[in-house]
Amino acid sequence: MELVFVTREGCGLCEKAERVLWALGVPYVRRDVDSDPELFRLYTFRVPVLLLGDEVLMEGLFDEKALWEKMNTLLGG
Repeated sequence: MELVFVTREGCGLCEKAERVLWALGVPYVRRDVDSDPELFRLYTFRVPVLLLGDEVLMEGLFDEKALWEKMNTLLGG
């Protein structure tokens, strides 16, 4: 199952969250909330959002330490 980063163009909070993902080397697929009707319906006011399947792992302000801990838990580390 892949991680999906839900974002939108021009979103400063999304850009900061994406930098956290890059810094930690987290692999993900980037999806634009405004290009997908289902994502728009679910997450239009919640971006950025990191999904694993239907589970929201993080949203809003991404904390590097919290994301690191979550990734370690998911990967069994």
